[in-house]
Amino acid sequence: MGKKTELMTVDNIRDRVYVIRGQQVMLDYDLAEIYGYEVKRLNEQVKRNIVRFPEDFMFQLSKEEIPSVF
Repeated sequence: MGKKTELMTVDNIRDRVYVIRGQQVMLDYDLAEIYGYEVKRLNEQVKRNIVRFPEDFMFQLSKEEIPSVF
C-alpha cells in the first residue's frame, strides 16, 4: 500500500452512503478506500467468503442506475 492515510470523519463516511433501490448502500470503491484495499481485492475477498455475508449484502447496479447515483 504505502499510501498516506488520513482520518475518516463521520461526515466523510456519511457522504459515501447512497440510497439506491430504497436501500442505504456504500459502493465497493468507497469501502475499498476506507479500508485501504484495491477494489479488485475487496471484491475477491467478499466472493471467497460469501457465506459470511447476508444474502442481501451486495448487488450490482444496472447501467441505467449508474448515472442517477452520481
